[in-house]
Amino acid sequence: MKEKIALFGAGGKMGVRLAKNLKKSDYQVAHVEVSEVGQKRLKDEVGIDCVSIDAALDNVDVVILAVPDTLIGKIAAEISPKLRAGVMVMTLDAAAPFAGHLPDRPDLVYFVAHPCHPPIFNDETTQEGRRDFFGGGAAKQSITSALMQGPESAFDLGEDVAKVIYQPILRSYRLTVEQMAILEPGLSETVCATLLYAMKQAMDETVRRGVPEEAARDFLLGHMNILGAVIFKEIPGAFSDACNKAIQNGLPRLLRDDWLNVFDHDEIAESIRRIT
Repeated sequence: MKEKIALFGAGGKMGVRLAKNLKKSDYQVAHVEVSEVGQKRLKDEVGIDCVSIDAALDNVDVVILAVPDTLIGKIAAEISPKLRAGVMVMTLDAAAPFAGHLPDRPDLVYFVAHPCHPPIFNDETTQEGRRDFFGGGAAKQSITSALMQGPESAFDLGEDVAKVIYQPILRSYRLTVEQMAILEPGLSETVCATLLYAMKQAMDETVRRGVPEEAARDFLLGHMNILGAVIFKEIPGAFSDACNKAIQNGLPRLLRDDWLNVFDHDEIAESIRRIT
């Protein structure tokens, strides 16, 4: 069998997703879950029992922290003295590593792996694949990875584990931890989630003004599809003069002139500080 992996938070929603994919691999996996609810979920959904922390860390090669960002620093500090030099600690988000919450252990390998989630424009042919919006199940998704510290030779192992836990994989990108932080929370949450939330508010306002809700929803989601395909060059095409004029009028009404400053290092750092 391959290297031994200790999966912390194995009974959480994310942990169960990872456990299902790891079960299909050649890796040896020890599952750690502190809550009885999580332990039962893991047993019911994956058919796997949890082990103690010490048993999981015995001769371990990779520790995956599938736990909330706010707990990563605490758990990493608790298990760090139990880890031999060269062990890889993998987080599933760049926030805690970027914020400096991992222990000062230069002899450990720190690796970050985060999914892109299945893209809106895809070639999924099954209903299951088309309805897998999160990824890690039936739909292909791309992934991002960063070797924060450790020998260059460790990257291949980290990427291989990432490809297993997030399978099926579309593309795999190697980034830095800071680049991953720019993508999340910067691009995906501060910008994308916020604008989508605003779009839902706008749809609700059209309903308040008398448009039937189903018609408003179909109209908005349909236009998101075609407008997105043109903007992101999924298809050849261009907006009409009327649409371009609407954009020119809408931008200063909806966005501040300096809104791109959300990607400044200090802005990203402050955003991460609030969530960790």
